[in-house]
Amino acid sequence: MRLTSSLGLRRSLLALAAASALTLAGCAASPAAPEPLSQSGEAPTPAGACSYPETKGRPAAKPVDAPHTDPTHSGAVAATISTSVGDLAVTLDADAAPCTVNSFLSLAEQGYFDDTSCHRLTVRGIYVLQCGDPTASGTGGPGYSFPDELTGSETYGAGTLAMANSGRDTNGSQFFVVYAPTDLPPNYTVFGQLDEASTQIVAEVAKAGTETGSPDGAPKTPVSITGITLK
Repeated sequence: MRLTSSLGLRRSLLALAAASALTLAGCAASPAAPEPLSQSGEAPTPAGACSYPETKGRPAAKPVDAPHTDPTHSGAVAATISTSVGDLAVTLDADAAPCTVNSFLSLAEQGYFDDTSCHRLTVRGIYVLQCGDPTASGTGGPGYSFPDELTGSETYGAGTLAMANSGRDTNGSQFFVVYAPTDLPPNYTVFGQLDEASTQIVAEVAKAGTETGSPDGAPKTPVSITGITLK
């Protein structure tokens, strides 16, 4: 899954790219978005609880259990994303995006993100570093999905931490960090914010560009996540 998981992102941003006379390099399109299993016959999700249905034909890229459906955190949650280029200090917003934060922390606690590479950097049109896929292919996920948590007024300023997706309600494990103000439609759940120093670390990675020199691809400066912990 890319920022809209590769193919979804390219479709949603073609108009943006054309309008700004920018051409994003084409990355290989990923398969169609994973489809949540039918919930037919199951008890409805209680109010305030989260839903993490299994994705058809998409087993977890790394062994992991789905999160508990009751979020365990609220308010501002301080965490550290430890990477090969430095520690990124983030504040997660468990009030605005309780199910997203619940999933992110569950995956972190299970070591899902450990020793994974941030597989995608964009340096033209949109300015993001994308991570969270153990396969580093842009198609890997945790074997479940969950709905968007959107208000329709989302903006993506420098330091924004948001979920990648491949369409409506297809969130999984992939997320992106915005290192410079980026104009995107409000389709991506914002669930946290990096501090200024951490955003600058990502911006320095972006200055080196991609491996191929194209506007969109693996970062030339490798970025690996070694762990995610609460402060």
